[in-house]
Amino acid sequence: MSDDPFCRIIAGERPAFVVHEDDLTVSFLDGRPVFKGHVLVVPRAHVETLSDLTEVGPFFERVQEMARAVEAGLEAGGTFVALNNRVSQSVPHLHVHVVPRNPMDGLRGFFWPRTRYASDEEARSYAATIAGALSGGAT
Repeated sequence: MSDDPFCRIIAGERPAFVVHEDDLTVSFLDGRPVFKGHVLVVPRAHVETLSDLTEVGPFFERVQEMARAVEAGLEAGGTFVALNNRVSQSVPHLHVHVVPRNPMDGLRGFFWPRTRYASDEEARSYAATIAGALSGGAT
């Protein structure tokens, strides 16, 4: 889908701060993160919802690896992992949010305040830190 921003990121037609990519997924920083280090994990194949995804197990293994990397790389207390199906899905391409969390970080319920990176350099630094925490450090 040429107008799908995630398909355009996957194709290299739209810039993103990529944390990791492989044959099944591409993971990149959310442009409007809840907290800095907020990563989106998307399948390379264009699917809109979880029901459309054929490789559920391998996809969620990548999500699990990213959650570990976000926690380890950012020294976060944990992660918030979320997925919207159609309702509240800002881009009609399946994506899982992996958000770093810490006690008393201010996030309550499903209110998702958004922030911005101060610069491209700051975003690149977060992406590199998380990528370095992945098994083998591969990006």
